[in-house]
Amino acid sequence: MDNSATFTFYGSLNDFLPRAKREMQLLYRFAGAPAVKDAIEALGVPHPEVAVILINEKPVGFYHSLQPGDTVAVYPAGWREFFPADFSLRSGEAAPEKFVLDVHLGRLARALRMLGFDSCYRNDYTDQDIAHIAQSENRTVLTRDVGLLKQKSIQWGYWLRSQHLEAQLQEVITYFNLQDRLQPFSRCIACNGTITEVPKESVIAQLPPKTRLYFHEFYQCTGCNRVYWKGSHYDRMQRIIEHWI
Repeated sequence: MDNSATFTFYGSLNDFLPRAKREMQLLYRFAGAPAVKDAIEALGVPHPEVAVILINEKPVGFYHSLQPGDTVAVYPAGWREFFPADFSLRSGEAAPEKFVLDVHLGRLARALRMLGFDSCYRNDYTDQDIAHIAQSENRTVLTRDVGLLKQKSIQWGYWLRSQHLEAQLQEVITYFNLQDRLQPFSRCIACNGTITEVPKESVIAQLPPKTRLYFHEFYQCTGCNRVYWKGSHYDRMQRIIEHWI
């Protein structure tokens, strides 16, 4: 294994590297002519967070064969604007604004639903389940597992840096530029179904006695039939959302 190439990772891609190897050139030794994607992931960086790859200052795709002596520069999504559009690995494409989340991100899934984002989640999903859902439904994977993002079939994905809900939510909104896409209370936080306004008469059998008496505006999930109304819990949720955003 005498062949080698040098790699430099920019911006947020350094989050995947050991501290001692960040913001510096890395020597990568290899045999044969591996795809540059395989080399990038062997060094620790999952392909969904890579936006531009330059080899010897020329843009290449993930499956370009690495050659001895190559100088490789790898850039994250946030740097795409600094390059011509055709340098991007996904020129003209934007990540889907609907998500599938791993089993560790249940609270984040509920928060995203509360803000109106289509967020698929179950606490018994396997990595294979998530990869299949992402591919078949064109969803973006959100995860705390770097290894999951390295699965070949996953096109869009993001690794949450924080373990804290508010920071995670801010990461997702910022990374995917969702600030103007919020539609609070348009999705069911329990099942992810859409919520529509319904006549009181159609849900009256599901209402607690005092709710029947004092409230007249109701909404229902088209998926699980859960009923919502603007009680004290609605005011609390509004304050939570105001705090988040």
